[in-house]
Amino acid sequence: MKIAWIAILIAVAASAQVSQRDLIDAAKTPQNWLMYSGDYRSYRFSGLSAITPASANRLELKWAYQAKIVEKFQTTPLVVDGVMYISVPPSDVVALDAATGVRLWEYKRRMPPKTQVCCGQVNRGVAIQGERVFAATVDAHVVALDRKTGRLLWDTEMIDYRGGYSATHAPLVVKDKVLVGVAGGEYGIRGFLDAYDVATGERKWRFHTVPGPGEFGNETWSGDSWKSGGAPIWITGSYDPDLNLTYWGTGNPGPDWNGDVRKGDNLFSCTVLAIDPDTGRRKWHFQFTPHDEHDWDATQIMMLLDRPVRGQNRKVLVTANRNGFYYVLDRATGEFLHGKAFVKQTWASGLDDRGRPMRLPGTLPTATGNHVYPQVAGGTNWMSPSYSPLTDLFYVAVREGGSLYFKGDADYKPGRRFQGGYFNNEQVAHDWYGAVRALNPSTGEMKWEHKMLIPPWAGVLSTAGGVVFAGTEDGYLKALDARTGRDVWHVNLGGRVIASPMSFAAGGQQRVAIAAGSGLFVFGLR
Repeated sequence: MKIAWIAILIAVAASAQVSQRDLIDAAKTPQNWLMYSGDYRSYRFSGLSAITPASANRLELKWAYQAKIVEKFQTTPLVVDGVMYISVPPSDVVALDAATGVRLWEYKRRMPPKTQVCCGQVNRGVAIQGERVFAATVDAHVVALDRKTGRLLWDTEMIDYRGGYSATHAPLVVKDKVLVGVAGGEYGIRGFLDAYDVATGERKWRFHTVPGPGEFGNETWSGDSWKSGGAPIWITGSYDPDLNLTYWGTGNPGPDWNGDVRKGDNLFSCTVLAIDPDTGRRKWHFQFTPHDEHDWDATQIMMLLDRPVRGQNRKVLVTANRNGFYYVLDRATGEFLHGKAFVKQTWASGLDDRGRPMRLPGTLPTATGNHVYPQVAGGTNWMSPSYSPLTDLFYVAVREGGSLYFKGDADYKPGRRFQGGYFNNEQVAHDWYGAVRALNPSTGEMKWEHKMLIPPWAGVLSTAGGVVFAGTEDGYLKALDARTGRDVWHVNLGGRVIASPMSFAAGGQQRVAIAAGSGLFVFGLR
């Protein structure tokens, strides 16, 4: 046992630094998983091919790590040279031997007595560069840890958490900066995206997602409503090294369900922002849901593809949005190229030539409740989609059904919920169901679907072996044939799967990891 421990520690000490070039070329080293979405393009695709539709029935549990938590476990592990790094709620970081699950070190965050979060003290992952691991914390700090020991190197406060601010997503490292957004859209915060120096933790720039007086977009907020405008960031962005642009989706305006106190389009809520990572300047933006009154955040993953659209090769950004529409944008300019509903929606007659929704009358929240599709959780939500270059399909977990949307009072008080209404699902959930759907990335046309009785809250992973891995609310990890959606293997993990799977190699053998309940489970072929 002592010899095994010595071997692990030697391996950790000898592991190479992760350079910016390594991050750019992440897809070329499929034995590792170097960032939240796998690579800067956010494909969540693994180049490992040992697990196939024919071999998937030989999958077995290789090891499990049980965390001592009661919060939702939503981490995506990173793996570098045989060492796995995970975040554990509320804001801890753990390093594990990727082959055995043996814990190597643990960073325990001392949390303040009370933090305001809408949906649990969650943490979705970490980032890595050089000898440092970076994490954002529920009390709105960013920390850097020594990758080999877990020792705290720097700790920078983003903003006073007592105003309803928090941070829950995995950071994104671009060159010499750590990019992190702030959450708290249900508390009337003023959202922003920050960049911190990887070596020192010094803040280099801040981009406010709710513009103030004199800034572009402030006129889209009536009166002083911008001060509590929301537009949080709580899912990791993407990056195009050639264009040197990073893309981040923003959440709902505040308050959620009463737009009377914030007349206008409410930029940059429910928007994708293309930002220069060196300066923090906005290159372009596209707002999916102007003046949102249904809490349809646009924090979904922004995936970067190069493909023909309208007969021309384009650098595009594609995303399945919570509002029920699938979008194709030119990622160099922000031009709207295509949009199509991918779930049932009853709030818009369609999208106009600029991609702006043509809202139907009588679909906003009311005092007595209004039944509108999609549901408040959206046609999809924060869970990651995936793209396979082999099948040329976009895979996404979808949620079918509607919600009752109620308008209420909207009185802002710092640090308290600021939602302006509420929703009800129980009365209208009779037709709810979920699925994993495979879409044509250029058109959003569905190629196949794998139905689930309970709408999923877990992401998907596609692999070079022709398998799509997906999790379910009732505790299953499933392997689907990437070309047909056929179930080729499944296992019940005994807890809700509300995370996104990833894949790596240990000892030259492909592994698949997923968090479920309070545990992390790693599978491989027997």
